[in-house]
Amino acid sequence: MASALKKDTAFENIPSIKAKTLRINLNPDIYGTFAEIGAGQETARHFFRSGGASGTIAKAMSAYDKDFSDAIYGAGKDGRYVTQARLKTMLEHEMQLMEERISRKRHPERLFFSYANTVATIDFSKRYKGHGWVGIRYQLNPEQKEFNEIIMHIRFKQSEARLQQETLGIIGVNLIYGAFYKYHKPKKMLKYLYDHIDKDTVEIDMINFSGPDFKGVDNRLISLQLIKNDMTDAVMFGPDGNNLLPATVLYKKNILALRGSFRPVTMVNLDMFQKSHDIFIRDPQVDQENSIVIFEITLSNLKASGEIDEQDFMDRAELLCSLGHSVMISKFQEYYKLVEYFNNYTKNRIGLTMGVNNLVEIFDEKYYRHLSGGILEAFGKLFFKDLQVYLYPMKDPDTGQVMTSNNIKVHPRMKELYKFFKYNGKVMDIIDYEPEIMHIFSRDVLKKIMNGEDGWEEMLPEGIAEIIKEKNLFTRKALETKKEKA
Repeated sequence: MASALKKDTAFENIPSIKAKTLRINLNPDIYGTFAEIGAGQETARHFFRSGGASGTIAKAMSAYDKDFSDAIYGAGKDGRYVTQARLKTMLEHEMQLMEERISRKRHPERLFFSYANTVATIDFSKRYKGHGWVGIRYQLNPEQKEFNEIIMHIRFKQSEARLQQETLGIIGVNLIYGAFYKYHKPKKMLKYLYDHIDKDTVEIDMINFSGPDFKGVDNRLISLQLIKNDMTDAVMFGPDGNNLLPATVLYKKNILALRGSFRPVTMVNLDMFQKSHDIFIRDPQVDQENSIVIFEITLSNLKASGEIDEQDFMDRAELLCSLGHSVMISKFQEYYKLVEYFNNYTKNRIGLTMGVNNLVEIFDEKYYRHLSGGILEAFGKLFFKDLQVYLYPMKDPDTGQVMTSNNIKVHPRMKELYKFFKYNGKVMDIIDYEPEIMHIFSRDVLKKIMNGEDGWEEMLPEGIAEIIKEKNLFTRKALETKKEKA
């Protein structure tokens, strides 16, 4: 790595935006291009203003006109411009030009970068607040053949285009500065993105790190940081472990969501998913090709044992991804907030798969005392339009009775309200469940694993036990405790 990028403690106390741009401009090795579409050349402007920009900026441009943009980067298949695909095309194109036009022989020490953003700021009617994609492709060693890349999605919360433009410029500077000087601390780098920005002004709801200097970074863990740092309310990642933008994944989709601890995922979880999915796709309103299944974990569930245990989170994520599922982590402790979130992106059918105990909790008034309209306000949001609950039965441990929507016990004051939703088809029982696995609970399986007991393997879906054993999942804390006692 170039000597000019050695770690430096002089700038640890939140340097100003001018100090950040000046430090980059005065570094003789960092050299690249700025391509900004939709909100002016706000990031490049900071570098020009701080002085010494000729040593950093090879080119700054804004292909604002759509025809010009298509002529440079090619027309997108969907005709949209504020997309991740568009951003990646911009980064690739500009970096290719850098390599073609700047001689390596004449500048062997130069570290190339291409910074780009494609943004839509708030519209005149103020109906759409605005959002955008921001990214950088760069190298930390001039001999690197593969480039690093950081790509993120932002959502503006301000109500004036000028303020959004200013925010974009600052976040762009923070990204470039962090990419070169804070790359070794990606978790902290997320926080640095908000230097000189109020968190109430912009939301970062997706970010991915890739490249040779980020090989040790798990983007699922980065997603968790976005939630922990109050940068967003919900994050998603796919089976491959890469973060997904919820707005893109959920847009106009039929959504089936299964909430749980998945600590670990069990035969019951899989049966709940499979049986409810069968019902869901048989619904004439549901187009299977335009549907998505989400396994959702709440932040409060991750905090069940106090502070969030990142390794415990990764163990759960590892297993769900191995089953080929998309995972959502959200702040929505109450179900109505989750449904409200989904309704921001789709008006199609929403299905919630849950156990009897979850449904009983939904009809508990104590969860809605903070709402001015109480439980009625929450239910107005929960059962709005096309929502349906798929209820998985539970065996009463005391009586052995199988509890379904027909015999569950809700609070006496809630009985008539429950009947209303039940008889209006909002709650549907899963009747073809597997009775021989009803005794399985994640907490019991976890206890067996941590205590080194036998007999838990058959309680899990095929292949899951092997992964747990191979990667020693859910056992580290127990082993560490034993070592300490010894």
